[in-house]
Amino acid sequence: MAYMGVGALPDDLGVWLGLGALFLLPLGGCLAVPLSKLVHHRIDLDARTLRVGRERLPLDTLDPGSVRAALTGTAPDPGRPARLVGGAWGVPLGMDGVVLATRGGEHLTIATRDRTAFLTALSRATAAAPHHHL
Repeated sequence: MAYMGVGALPDDLGVWLGLGALFLLPLGGCLAVPLSKLVHHRIDLDARTLRVGRERLPLDTLDPGSVRAALTGTAPDPGRPARLVGGAWGVPLGMDGVVLATRGGEHLTIATRDRTAFLTALSRATAAAPHHHL
C-alpha cells in the first residue's frame, strides 16, 4: 500500500508543497504574537511563587507596599527603569504593564490582561507569604 501511495504522488509535489508553505507563512506570523503571549506572559501564582513566563519570583522578595501602590495606580518610582519579567522584549498590545518593586530595590514590569485581578490576587498572596529576611 505504501508503494502504491508513493507511486500516486504527483511529479510536481515539491512545487505544491512550496506553494502551500508560502501560503501558510503569513498565518505563522499571525500566530507568533498569541504564542509569545502564552510563553512569555503567562502568570501563575501560588502560596510562595509568582511565575511569569519563564521566570519565577519568590513572593517574599516582592515589596508588598509596591503591590498596594500599584493597586491605586501609583508606580514605585516613575523615573526609574524597570526590567520586563517573563523573557519577552516588550509589553504586547492589549496588555497592561504593572511596575512593582522588590525588597532589594529592583523595579519589575509584569504584563497582564487584567490589572486589577492580578494585583488583588498578588496583594493577598504577598500578605500571606512568609517573609524570610536575608
